[in-house]
Amino acid sequence: MTSSLVVPVIDVHNDNFGELWPAMVVAIKMSSFLALDTELSGLGNRTSLLAACIEDRYKAICHAARSRSILSLGIACYKKLSDKPTDAYLAQVYNITLLCSEEYIIEPQSVQFLVQHGFDFNKQYAQGIPYHKGNNKGGSDNQGVHIRALFTELLRARKPLVLHNGLIDLAFLYQNFYAHLPDRLATFTADLTGMFPAGIYDTKYVTEFELRLSASYLEYAYKKCKLDNSRSESSAVSGRHIQLEFCQYTGAMSRYVDHRTCPTLDPHQAQADVCISFSAFGWCPKGTKCPLSHDTDLIILQDDQSKQDKRKKRKRKKKKEGGDSVSEDVPQDKLPRMELDPGKVLDGHEECVDSNTPSLDEENMTRSETACEDNAQAPASEEMKTSEDKKVESGSHRAGFDAFMTGYIFAYACTLFKQAEEATWLPDSLNKIYLSGKATPLNIVNSTFSKSSKAHVQKMEMVWGGKQ
Repeated sequence: MTSSLVVPVIDVHNDNFGELWPAMVVAIKMSSFLALDTELSGLGNRTSLLAACIEDRYKAICHAARSRSILSLGIACYKKLSDKPTDAYLAQVYNITLLCSEEYIIEPQSVQFLVQHGFDFNKQYAQGIPYHKGNNKGGSDNQGVHIRALFTELLRARKPLVLHNGLIDLAFLYQNFYAHLPDRLATFTADLTGMFPAGIYDTKYVTEFELRLSASYLEYAYKKCKLDNSRSESSAVSGRHIQLEFCQYTGAMSRYVDHRTCPTLDPHQAQADVCISFSAFGWCPKGTKCPLSHDTDLIILQDDQSKQDKRKKRKRKKKKEGGDSVSEDVPQDKLPRMELDPGKVLDGHEECVDSNTPSLDEENMTRSETACEDNAQAPASEEMKTSEDKKVESGSHRAGFDAFMTGYIFAYACTLFKQAEEATWLPDSLNKIYLSGKATPLNIVNSTFSKSSKAHVQKMEMVWGGKQ
C-alpha cells in the first residue's frame, strides 16, 4: 500500500561535530521549518506532571529540566523546493549525542529502555558532545563549535519550530541550551515568543484537532499520514500530497549515516488481533508479554476498515430513514484518548493520562517508544527485559528519526489544509502546545501582564548583537 521509505540520519558526536558543523548550520539557515525531538535522562514524579493546575505542572517540568539532562537531540531540517510541481521538501536529519558536563539524575527506567532500544551509553560517555546547562558561562553561546552555539544558530535562523507534544521539549531545550528557566509559566511563554518569532507548532495538537486521527502518538500519526499521502499520490485523480528528497552522502560523510527504514504496510495481515490499549494511545500495561499485536501498521489498517464499515452503515441508515445521521469516524473500540506519557521519560515526547481516568494506574506509566513511534509503556519490569521479543526492536529508537517523523506530519498537514500558495503553514495551530488531559492548548503568547525574563533579554542582545 505504501513503499518503504529509507531515511538517512546523520550520527553527530563529539568526534565529528566540528567536521559536520558547517553543513548543519547551512541546513538550519536554508530550511523552511525545523522539527526537533529530545531523549531525556528522566522526568521524576509523573503525578506532578499531570497536575490540574497548569502552573503547578510547569513547576514540575522545571524541576525535571533543572535536575535531568538531554541525552540526545534530533534535528530535522525541511527545505521546501520551489521548482517542483507538488509540495516537495529536501529533508536533512541529524541525531546528536550529548553529554551534560554537570551532575544530573538519570533514572533506571530510562537506562533500561534506552539500552533495550539500542542506545549506547558507552558511546555517549566517550563521544557525547559536552555542554553546560542554565545561563551561559563566559558569554560563549554565540561563538565556537558547541551545542549551545548551534542552538543560537537555530534561533538566528528564525524558522518555524515543530515538536510533537512539545511542552517538555521546550522546557528542556530552554534550560539545557539557553538559560535558567523562569519561575512563572507566563514569563516562559513570553520568552518563547521572542526566541521563535516564526512560531511554534505542535504536531500532537495538529493530529488531535486538525487531522483528527483515531490516535495521535507519533508512530501512528506518521504512518497514517504517510499512508494517506501515498494513496493521494497514486489515486486516479491525484490529490494533495508531499514528496521528499534526501541528500546523497558519499565519501567521508557516508561513514556517519544511519539509514532508518519504515517498511511497507502489508494489508494481508490486517485480520490479526490488535491490542486495544496499544491501539488507542501506544501503551499497553502488559508490555512485551501482551499476546495481541502492537503492530501500528495493522492498527492503522483496521482503523481504516472500521471507518469504511461505519460509513457504509450510515449510508444505509440514511437511505432507510431519509435523514441525516451522526458522523463517527473514530473507531468505537478505541479507548478514550488519555495518552500517558507523563514522563517523556525516555525521549522527549509526553503522552499523559487524563487525571480523571480511574482505569489506568498513573504511577505505573512511563514514556517509551518502539520503532518509529511515540508510545508510553509500563515501567521497566520483567516484561520489558525480553530483548528478543518482537514487540521491541533493538536499535530502532532515535531522536533524529523521531524529529523526521514530526516534520513529516507537519509537512503533510500543511499541504492537506493549504488554502492558497501563500498559506504555507497551519494558522489555526500556530503557537498552540498540546496539554495532556486538557481540552484546550497552551497558547504561546507575550501577555501584557507578563514581561520577558532578564536572562532572555540578555540572551536576545547576545544573539542579535545589540538591544532589540
